[in-house]
Amino acid sequence: MSEGGKYGPLGAGHNPAKDPLKGLRGVMSGTLIMQAISVLLGLTVVTRIPDGQINQTFSVTYITILGLALIAMAFLQKQPWALKANIVLQVFGVLAIFTHVSMGVVGIFFALVWAYILHLRKNLIQRMERGLLTTQHS
Repeated sequence: MSEGGKYGPLGAGHNPAKDPLKGLRGVMSGTLIMQAISVLLGLTVVTRIPDGQINQTFSVTYITILGLALIAMAFLQKQPWALKANIVLQVFGVLAIFTHVSMGVVGIFFALVWAYILHLRKNLIQRMERGLLTTQHS
């Protein structure tokens, strides 16, 4: 480390030619599409629930709106508020456990995926600040 441990051995470097966060936004968009497919496939489970266990109309409406919101957010990843909206959608995904247990499992699984994506994003930003990306020194 040079300059008091702030930068890597090659120094701060320059801004990367290609924005690495743009690639991460693509990963987030793809994850949202995969999650939307999984959520909307959950409609087949919820519609087979015998009447009387859960309000089926509410469950179908909730899952449909959640799936459509996930698809819409996949196309809005360039917006500055998109990351916060993604996290809010994950909360609603976990709350889908009230529609059916299997929907809650899907919500928890994707919440863990998003926790990992946020970890990768934090790591990438730290590496960019320290000049440790290969593209900063080419």
